[in-house]
Amino acid sequence: MPFSVYALGLAVFAQGTSEFMLSGLLSGIAEDLHVSIPAAALLTSAFAVGMVIGAPLMALLGRNWPRRRALLFFLCVFTAVHVVGAVTSSYGLLLATRVVGALADAGFWAVALVTAVALAGPGARARATSVVVGGVTVACVAGVPAGAWLGGEWGWRAAFWAVALVSLPAIAVIAATIPGARPPAALPSARAELRSLAGSGLLLTLLTSALVQGATFCAFSYLQPIATQVSGIGSAWVPALLAMFGVGSFIGVALCGRIIDSRPVALTAAGLVALAVGWALFAWTAGSPMAVVVLVLVQGMLAFGTGTALISHVFRLAEGAPTMSGSFATAAFNVGGALGPWLGGLAIGAGLGFRSPLWVSTLLMVLALGSAAAARACRPAGALGSSPHAHTYAQGSSGG
Repeated sequence: MPFSVYALGLAVFAQGTSEFMLSGLLSGIAEDLHVSIPAAALLTSAFAVGMVIGAPLMALLGRNWPRRRALLFFLCVFTAVHVVGAVTSSYGLLLATRVVGALADAGFWAVALVTAVALAGPGARARATSVVVGGVTVACVAGVPAGAWLGGEWGWRAAFWAVALVSLPAIAVIAATIPGARPPAALPSARAELRSLAGSGLLLTLLTSALVQGATFCAFSYLQPIATQVSGIGSAWVPALLAMFGVGSFIGVALCGRIIDSRPVALTAAGLVALAVGWALFAWTAGSPMAVVVLVLVQGMLAFGTGTALISHVFRLAEGAPTMSGSFATAAFNVGGALGPWLGGLAIGAGLGFRSPLWVSTLLMVLALGSAAAARACRPAGALGSSPHAHTYAQGSSGG
């Protein structure tokens, strides 16, 4: 695997830390900027919305740029807004930096996924995707707890400075190792790429990806009250439980990257079924601390392994959209990340208890199984074959 792919993963680690770290910093931000806790929480919502909207828009903006220029532009903007966020005393300006940072993050993700796949070659799509997505899992294990610790020791601004500093080595490696070749003239038009994204069951595959992520983040977002209120696990053990979910996620991504390219359809289908059964089992046994500990690890592994496989599957189906496929995969990932916690909150608000988000996750996985089956049924023969555009684009992206 080219070293530059790991630099992309490092950048995604910084971006994933930024996306999720505010959950441990809200009180400090609200007190320092003299706003309410709900107002501080809007900073997270603004980032999520920016990611969903920004992915296709930023991909369109940078589709004709050299890959290195696009990656450096988005990553430098992301780094700069965290410096601004770290020094500002204005809530409005901080909110604006979160939106701009999310747009830059979305643009980077979209280009990084396409670049990693092109650099790795057709036989290692899933492995390259796993390295990039693995940055998010490492952020869950190490980055987010570290951000919360920095916020507790030196204030929330220290976490913003840390994200900016972690981004600097990635900028240096990308500048030195990513080929600067411009995308070839043979690329399809943006309109042709968008038409391609509407066919071959791709929209249903993107829906499946969003539903899987929705199930994942629905359960993950309410893991603390599930553990303390349903399972009876002491609050002191919650950080370890969250870290265990992150460890499982990392294992799932690493395993997926090594095995999914050999039998992508069968293994992805098995992952979807296992996830649906796992969330139902989790909901059924949530009162048992031992079951919760085991299932947190297993479901983290299945969720991110299957999610990575689905992103890789998007690239196989969307070879007629070589510059836009990554952006739609990114958008689907973040739609699920926003949808799941909202649905889980509705279930709790309806008086169904803290176990209910696990049943919501189960329902979302049942829907994901249905959309995956529909996508499989409507895919024409030969849909997984390589297109001339995809091959040409891969050569241009890798400097070949």
